[in-house]
Amino acid sequence: MALLRRRDTLQLAAAGLSAAALGLGRYAWAGSAEAAGADAALATVAPELRDAAIKVIEATRGFHPMGADRLPMLRAALATAKIPEGSAIPVRVERVPVGPGRPAVTVYVINERPGALARPAILHTHGGGFVTGSALLELPGLIAIAGELDCVIVSVEYRLSPEVTWRESLAETWAALRWLHADAASLGVDPGRIAVFGESAGGGHAALLALRARDSGDVPLAFQCLIYPMLDDRTGTTRFPAPGLGTVGWDAEANRYGWRAFLGVPPATSAVPDEAVPTRATSLRGLPPTFIGVGAIDLFAQEDIAYAQRLNESGVPCELLVLPGAFHGFDKVAPEASLSRRLAAARVGALRKGLAIA
Repeated sequence: MALLRRRDTLQLAAAGLSAAALGLGRYAWAGSAEAAGADAALATVAPELRDAAIKVIEATRGFHPMGADRLPMLRAALATAKIPEGSAIPVRVERVPVGPGRPAVTVYVINERPGALARPAILHTHGGGFVTGSALLELPGLIAIAGELDCVIVSVEYRLSPEVTWRESLAETWAALRWLHADAASLGVDPGRIAVFGESAGGGHAALLALRARDSGDVPLAFQCLIYPMLDDRTGTTRFPAPGLGTVGWDAEANRYGWRAFLGVPPATSAVPDEAVPTRATSLRGLPPTFIGVGAIDLFAQEDIAYAQRLNESGVPCELLVLPGAFHGFDKVAPEASLSRRLAAARVGALRKGLAIA
């Protein structure tokens, strides 16, 4: 079977999949008990996604075990990413100050229309397990969303771990959100209709931003949209899914590495600061209305479902979409599958409603 094309590899990298030795990659179709494990895991994948799952397995073969020595391969695709050409929707680069002693952070401003009627805006944070991914890789999809919703999107090129830990990357995403709100008039943005949105680790960043915005009172968020978000450092260390689940696209080993790199301390320990992990927040009251979408066999399914339940129990309206047989990042590698289209439609619908877009 042919390996993934370059475009597919970029999509995998964007989802944090390109070199994580993710679960099934370790099986390498070994024709033994390991192969039986791979077969068992594939049996949980929706039939329309099985070819894509096999491609993910082949593309990630040889990258196990996940660690710092795999990062150059994991990030190789990022060097070729660039702003798409020929789009009718403008994209510009901005450098946003972060604070004393910190470098400015790059953001991509999509569909800006200064001087026009104020429109809603989305602050986007990309996925990649905290250790890879790029805002640039997400631009084609974000341009499409900005056009469909007629909104402004600002995507943040935050620094990756382990080069920096959560304090630095969160400082960068927070600076970008505050800039978007403070400069709303010059960007043609309605400051009362700003949402945060992210996928995977970017969903974790978005959730952290919502918590910080609530606690600071600086940015009144209207909505948060979390796509298979990475919310709990304990998953894969002290908490595990049922056998055969959470192995395609992102597995427990990769999750432990991603969280260790992001936190700077071992995950699932008393050393983990509560403010670095969304699920460790004492209270979820006062957060904006939320949409969470996740595959039923995603490693993050349990933590995402539990977070949605906590939100609803805290008086925060939360819509939860759980897609049967869908693995982590499935929509990146099988965008035409009916499950991927269902997630895309639900995501846009939720943003439309959350931002009061007619």
